[in-house]
Amino acid sequence: MADRYSEDELIARIFAPIAGPAGLGLKDDAALLAASAEPLVVTTDMLVAGVHFFADDPPDAVARKALRVNLSDLAAKGAAPAGFLLSIALPGEWTNEWLSAFAAGLADDARTYAAPLLGGDTASTPGPLTISITALGRTPRFVPRTGARAGDGIYVSGTTGDAALGLALRRDPALAARLSPDARDFLLDRYLLPRPRLDLAPLLREHASAAMDVSDGLAGDLAKLCRASGVSALVDLPLIPLSDAAREAIELAPGLFESAITGGDDYEILFTAAPDFSPPEGVARIGAVTAGTAPPILRDAHKKPVIFGKLSFSHF
Repeated sequence: MADRYSEDELIARIFAPIAGPAGLGLKDDAALLAASAEPLVVTTDMLVAGVHFFADDPPDAVARKALRVNLSDLAAKGAAPAGFLLSIALPGEWTNEWLSAFAAGLADDARTYAAPLLGGDTASTPGPLTISITALGRTPRFVPRTGARAGDGIYVSGTTGDAALGLALRRDPALAARLSPDARDFLLDRYLLPRPRLDLAPLLREHASAAMDVSDGLAGDLAKLCRASGVSALVDLPLIPLSDAAREAIELAPGLFESAITGGDDYEILFTAAPDFSPPEGVARIGAVTAGTAPPILRDAHKKPVIFGKLSFSHF
């Protein structure tokens, strides 16, 4: 279409202003990162319209989510952002206005989180909007998934399940209408805009034996961490922190408790640490690492095991 930017204009007008010095103004085929004594941490995530976000979500929010889910991975490894690469495949209906709003959200978060754009690629697609970001970070100590040991405590930041319940409200407007406006808005916002816990990176570097972000559901991600470390776990469900908004939704629809524990998109940090670790405000101890390789045991208030239909979100 004649009123759209060409690919060269798109890069020069929309994305080049977001680039940091290492991106060389997006005038080259590669970025140039300065050498550092700290190891480089690299992570990538792809977001697809209709799978990871709704096609009619605001473009600035889509951009922020795409970047933040990657920054969440860096945070879980104890890393500080160094920059990111963006690849975007645009469907036939894209407009200059949509892309400008997308870039504005991306630029704002790039500044907020000190994560400049380093480069990337653009393409057209007959399919849905697809965004892939590769984030780079540096850390003096990489925190793996593989370091949990029997006796460690299990900790999680923030509150659990808010994003999954926000998604449930998007899919069930009748349920959303029954919630108080404050609770509804809180849960919807938590689904739309993750909060990468980069503030916890120093704590993880100092204390965590293993860590990962909660992207696919607390129960399932804990199982992944345990498998990677060759251990098991015992978790008391009443200790898992829930927001007031989540409790209000669960009171209306008790089945949502399972969604809160197994649903994705929290982007909080799940980690293990020595049993004498004293968690700061906003971090809760929910159980302990145990010996063996059996799946983690989740117990109710009566210490009885609870079995969920599935442990986490899965694409396949």
